[in-house]
Amino acid sequence: MVSAVAPRNAAAGNVPRLVIAAPGSGHGKTSVATGLLGALRRRGLTVSPHKVGPDYIDPGYHALAAGRPGRNLDPWLVGEERIAAMFAHGASTPTPADIAVIEGVMGLFDGAGSRAASEQDDFASTAHVARLLRAPVVLVVDASGVSSSVAALLHGFATFDPTTRLGGVIFNQVGSDYHAHLLAAAAERAGVPVLGALRRLDALAVPSRHLGLIPAAERGRDALAVVDALSAAVAASVDLGAVLELARTAGPLPVTESQAAETQARETQDLLSERTVASRSPVTIAVAGGPAFTFGYAEHPELLAAAGADVAVFDPLRDEQLPDGAAGLVIGGGFPEVHAAQLSANAALRSQVAALARTGAPVLAECAGLLYLARSLDGQPMCAVLDLEAEMTGTLTLGYRDAVAVADSALAPAGTRAHGHEFHRTAIRAPAAPAGASPAGASPAGASPTEAVPAWRWRARNGVVAEGFVQAGVHASYLHTHWSGGPGAADRIVSAARRVRL
Repeated sequence: MVSAVAPRNAAAGNVPRLVIAAPGSGHGKTSVATGLLGALRRRGLTVSPHKVGPDYIDPGYHALAAGRPGRNLDPWLVGEERIAAMFAHGASTPTPADIAVIEGVMGLFDGAGSRAASEQDDFASTAHVARLLRAPVVLVVDASGVSSSVAALLHGFATFDPTTRLGGVIFNQVGSDYHAHLLAAAAERAGVPVLGALRRLDALAVPSRHLGLIPAAERGRDALAVVDALSAAVAASVDLGAVLELARTAGPLPVTESQAAETQARETQDLLSERTVASRSPVTIAVAGGPAFTFGYAEHPELLAAAGADVAVFDPLRDEQLPDGAAGLVIGGGFPEVHAAQLSANAALRSQVAALARTGAPVLAECAGLLYLARSLDGQPMCAVLDLEAEMTGTLTLGYRDAVAVADSALAPAGTRAHGHEFHRTAIRAPAAPAGASPAGASPAGASPTEAVPAWRWRARNGVVAEGFVQAGVHASYLHTHWSGGPGAADRIVSAARRVRL
């Protein structure tokens, strides 16, 4: 049994931690990780939730279970050299954690794709992050169609890469006591400790939609009920004491809480001094939230605040006005297509968004934000900041992108290389544009005239892709980026807002 209160760790790099992985997608990583976070929290522990990869949805369930923001760890988006410091920052914010649970992505060794022959082929995989964090791995295995043969599977995962340490297995979808007995015997034969066995509980399934699980923010009390049920199931079926002991075997990281905080602040360049920040006049940056815009990284508001901004979150479904004094706007990803009618009905806010864009203020719109700035989405009027028509399609666009900024913007100078991620089932249509330019709306009234150009370029299998729009203060794109991977982004946004306001 785990103690009610565990000793605090003075150094963020020494937080006990483990990685929840699986042979592939669909084995129940999110259910187990969410339930484990909730079960440990119920025992009086402060738990820090993390997710490998660019996914925004799973961290929402993690946050409900843990009672603190879910954070992403993606070497592709931010660089492998930042992973340890970002982990340490998250594990110590807002308070030091007793244990951290890191949910993996896809299969244990599934990475970003083929790279140079001299580099590892599992870059940005769960195993890669586990190695960077010196953390043991717990493999979640859907056992609904296997028993003794699981010994071969576990043997393979335990021996495939000696630098990735498999510390235990949790079986999911176990059918009976006898089934659990066979699985335990197989795991013993493979030399892998069994930490738990969860029975088949279809009632605990989280409903999915076209891009994965339905975000927790859209499900309200239903999401809380599922998290509570998962927490209870894990508490009853997993040896939490053994889990904590395994987490304590994680190797120390060469980073302390102060170093982690400094790394986070350093992304804003010269803003490490409180005196420097205080000497700058405050500026308000509005950030879209609510059920329609749930995709965002926890570090982004923190970076804006470190750059001297007052961050004001608003809900475009309900709030009819932008936050008072807003001099900049960030609209992240989400599912505006599901809420298109309600977004469209809020004409007062749509008008304010368009008016702010006309001043030349920095407006950063990412994926869902891009759709919200269009003239229409599935026939419903939107903000008409950009001369685009957007609609749902049956085609999934998904993958990492190695992009270069085409023009100067509040997000990045021209020529900046950025690693990003696309994930959507929508498409946009725009009037034909001159060669070398990407179409968008007319120049905002009151702002200096400027022809729209693409936001990014990257090389794809079928040629060079020009994507997104930069016009006056607007930067709108399908590409999701993590500002920790582009040092100075938050400072540029805040500085741009301050110039417009003055």
